[in-house]
Amino acid sequence: MVKFFNFYTIFLIMIYNILTYFFNFNKNTIMDINDYNYKLNESLIAKKPPAIRGTTKLLTYNLKTKKIFHDKYSNLDNYIKPDDLIILNDTKVIPARLIVTKKQSGGQRELILIEQHGQSDDWFAHKVLYKGKLSTADILITKNNVELKVTALLDNGLAIISSPINLLELAYEIGEVPLPPYLHRKATNSDKDRYQTIWAKNSGSVAAPTASLNMTPELIDKLRQRGADISFITLHVGLGTFLPIRTQKIEDHHMHKEYFEINQEVLKKIRSAIKNNHRIIAIGTTVTRTLEYAADEIINNNKSAINGEADIFIYPGYNFKIVNALLTNFHAPKSTVLMLVSAFCGWSVLKKLYQVATDDNYKFLSYGDSMLLYNEA
Repeated sequence: MVKFFNFYTIFLIMIYNILTYFFNFNKNTIMDINDYNYKLNESLIAKKPPAIRGTTKLLTYNLKTKKIFHDKYSNLDNYIKPDDLIILNDTKVIPARLIVTKKQSGGQRELILIEQHGQSDDWFAHKVLYKGKLSTADILITKNNVELKVTALLDNGLAIISSPINLLELAYEIGEVPLPPYLHRKATNSDKDRYQTIWAKNSGSVAAPTASLNMTPELIDKLRQRGADISFITLHVGLGTFLPIRTQKIEDHHMHKEYFEINQEVLKKIRSAIKNNHRIIAIGTTVTRTLEYAADEIINNNKSAINGEADIFIYPGYNFKIVNALLTNFHAPKSTVLMLVSAFCGWSVLKKLYQVATDDNYKFLSYGDSMLLYNEA
């Protein structure tokens, strides 16, 4: 009996050690930034928008049946059911890129205005991301001869500049579209229209909610004809969207804050959808971050409207509380948005889908093709 007990005890200890080993191994694998990597061929990056808005491809994946379909973005309505709640981001990208000249030396510098943070944001003394060397008290001359002053230098290539006129108004007068840096080109007249959704309303973003760049009035009509309810929230997308994760363990990464607003009408619709078990479809990661950041207030409070600074970092292991289906683009390796999508469908699944997209010559990143992830029997 004693020998059996000892053998049984040793056996349990061995099982415990084996399980502990594999648990820790998987945990470390999931949390390591290098594991969220894949080879993105330069030829697959969409350098320009499609000639006609809405003509991109759509890869769909049913998380329930595991089936993959190749389709067109314009056929998104085929995957929509009556009573679906589709949520879009109505932020508007500002022409945030300013080219200025240093008064002292004549050297040219590039400034990118930081996204708006609330209605009370000060556009007379504002943060900018700058390229080139700046010093405190530098005077910067704009194209229309407005003198800007560098009042402080911050970390991560940021500075505060003061202006005698409203910088947001100045940006709309002389600014350029702040295209993602990986495009390696200057914005054209086409970008003014195409790096913007057709419903863009509330100025404040310095990057577009790209999953909805290919939405057209015709597609919106088809979605509504299917019986879907289309609603809008606001999240001003920031430069942090492009910032790489510089920590080895992804949980050590801190997300930038982005201002958001969800009005009373939309809150009622979200709460009703949850109560009646209707799908809530997020168009893009910006919408997803907003809804999941505000999830507790949406579910547990009776606030008539919600606003604030969203800084949620969603990565595998996260339990989605609001979003049931996700339309999104194909994202860069080791990016926070890649991890968000990984959390939604699983990294092993996402790698498979990205390989399918690569083999079928889908276009990646902001101006590229899209993917729909949903869960239906």
